Amino acid sequence: MIVKDWCSFCGECAGVCPRNLIQVKEYSLVFDESECRECSTCVDACPINALEKED
Repeated sequence: MIVKDWCSFCGECAGVCPRNLIQVKEYSLVFDESECRECSTCVDACPINALEKED
């Protein structure tokens, strides 16, 4: 996952991750990529399109 500069750290992505892999910590997102199944739920949930899937 790529987090863009304009991420507001609102936590919407963390709230919808079915595997609970995302945490908001002091103006950053902590993301466990090793367990991600690339379902894009977090990307779709972002209200300001600040997340993107890596190719």
